[in-house]
Parts: sequence; structure tokens; C-alpha cells
Amino acid sequence: MKSKKFLVFLCMVFLFIILIGCESQTENNNNNSDAPQLIGPIKIGGNFELSGQLSEFGLKGQNGVKLAIKQVNEKGGILGAKVEYFEADNKSNDQESAAVVEKLVDQDNVIGIIGPMTNLNTLAAATVATQKEVVLITPTGTSTLITVGENGLNEWLFRACFIDAYQGELAALFSYHNLESKTAAVVIDQSSEYSKRLAEAFQTKFSSLGGSMVISEYYTGGQDKDFTSIINSIEQKNPDIIFLPGFYGEAGLFINQARNAGIIVPILGGDGWGTGPIVEVAGQEALNNTYYLEHCAVSDPAIADFIVAYKEEYYQDADSFSILGYDAALLLLTAIEKAQSTESDKIKAALESLTDFEGISGTFIIDPETHNPRKSAAVIKFEDGKKVFETRVNPQ
Repeated sequence: MKSKKFLVFLCMVFLFIILIGCESQTENNNNNSDAPQLIGPIKIGGNFELSGQLSEFGLKGQNGVKLAIKQVNEKGGILGAKVEYFEADNKSNDQESAAVVEKLVDQDNVIGIIGPMTNLNTLAAATVATQKEVVLITPTGTSTLITVGENGLNEWLFRACFIDAYQGELAALFSYHNLESKTAAVVIDQSSEYSKRLAEAFQTKFSSLGGSMVISEYYTGGQDKDFTSIINSIEQKNPDIIFLPGFYGEAGLFINQARNAGIIVPILGGDGWGTGPIVEVAGQEALNNTYYLEHCAVSDPAIADFIVAYKEEYYQDADSFSILGYDAALLLLTAIEKAQSTESDKIKAALESLTDFEGISGTFIIDPETHNPRKSAAVIKFEDGKKVFETRVNPQ
């Protein structure tokens, strides 16, 4: 009799356990999303110029990356896992940059890499990233060869910035639509591939919009300081706008001399104007009614929250390097979430199909044929020597 009672008791306990187990399983199923739940962190690597002559850029870029990862982790991470960041210093050297990729992939087991910031270091890293079949996103590497080399598409390479020539296209749109310019003069640094690429893209787009190119003039960067003959030639053509895609030194001198000669039309440049103290070279008054394109502008009201968050985190002001570092990290993390996977080929495919990525530097798509973003650019205007956000120019 006692045995029977004991058996009944055991059966009841067994059934109770089954019921509890089913209930727990049901509850777990209800709480689970469609996303796979990962065991352990999602490992992301950083290949930055943290020492050496380019460390100013690398440190700012990495700050942006770290802030993006911190904010994502504060929201619960991705795919149910936290993001872990592995930093590595390429010492502003291309050979070190290649070695860094080896370490990050083979030792740290990262599934994606952000950086480097410069073209040469990125191209060196690209070779190894391709061999390892790991996605690498440069925040600021603008060389066309990074994503599309001599042998075609570099399928594991992406970027958060637009390429140099793309600025020329957007500059033409701003000139024609925003400034209502119908005729343009172009002043080109014949020693600079950067200047020539921007000028060519500007001329092609401006003409396609219905504008007329009235004159193209050339100088040699690092040598020419007197632009009198160029200015005289431009005066005779009386263009609505002058496009000057050079760097701050010669651009500042040209602007100063053009204003002194009585030329008052708008003068427009690319992000090369922002590489140094152009106000000191040109003078505050001469820079009035001048503009230049930049990847982003810290005075843009649309990114005010980011600017505050960055200042609170690092006790310094954000700039385009930190903003693009942030966007590069967010781009990779967004692709992982979209792919619902940490597998390299799925992350790459997700990046190639991004059409509405919301970054700090703007909303953009990734061109699957070039891996370059098509995005807006910020236009910065000089007012009494101060840089003021003017508008954003969207691609067409």
C-alpha cells in the first residue's frame, strides 16, 4: 500500500515538473524575438593611427567608434549580445596597418574592422582584410582605389565618407540650384589629383544641369603664389561663380587676391579648404560670400545631440573625423543587425543592400557596385571669418 502511494506521489511530481517545464518554455518562446541570441560578445576591431604623425586623426576617429559602441551597448547590444571593442595602433604606418589586421582577425577573432583613417594605411589593410574575408570600413579614406581597385571591386572594403570626385558633383548642384549660378569658372591645381577630380566632376555635372563653363585656369600647388593673370582672365569672362577645388594655402591666397581685384562673386571649394587656417591666409573680410563642402558640419542643428554627447564623453569638441568614425562603427553594427548574423559574407551582403542608413553625417545608401555611399554633404559658409552651417546638398 505504501508502495502504491509512493508511486502515485512520484507520478504527480513528474507531471508537475513537465507542466512547469512547458510553461517555462512557452514563456521563453514568447519573450524571444526572431533575432538569434548569441553566446558571448560581438567582437569589433579598430585599426587606427593612435601614435605617430597622424595620431590626431586616428584618436578622433576611434573616439567616435567607442561612443557608437557605448550607446549601442546601453540599449542592450545587438542580437542579444554586447559589443566588445578591440583597439590596435597602426602607428601611422602602412606596414603596421597590415599587421594590425592580421592580429585583430587571428588573435582577437573580430568579425569586422573600423579604420584606418588615411588612404595609404587603408590600402595596406585592405589587402589583408580581403585575404581574411573580413569586412573593413574606413571612416575617412577617400581614395577610389580603396573600394574599386585595378582588378575591380574590393568586395570586403567599404567607407563612411564620400570619395573626392563626388564632392564636385554636389558642388555643381549647390552652385546651380542654391546659388542660382548659370556660368562658372574653375581654377584647378594641376599638381593635385584631388583638385583635378573635383574639377572634372563639377564641370560634367554643372553642364548637365544647363550651366555653362566659361573658363578653366590652372596653377601649380606649392609653387604659385601670385594669381594675378588667372584673376584677370576670369574678370573678362564675368562668371556667376568660381569653383576653386584646392587646399587652404593656395585657396586662401587666391581668394584674398581676387577680392582685392574687385571680384565679388561667390567662390566655392571642397573639403581641402578645411585642412588648415584658411581664415589667416585669406583674411576675414575676403572670405565673405565663400563656401566649401564638408562631410559634416558641427554647427548643423540636426546633429546637436551628438555634439553634446561627444563633449560629455571626451571633454572636447567633435569634428568630421570623430563623426565619420562614429558613422563607420554604426554602419557595421547596423549591417550585423540587419544580417541577423555574425558571419562575414552575410554582413557584407547586408552592407551592400543598405538603402536608408541614418548616420550622424546624413542619410545614405551604399552603392553595391562601388561600395561607396551616396549621401548629402554639408555646405559651410564664411561670415566674418567664422564657419557657419549653410545647408545640406543631396545627391540627384
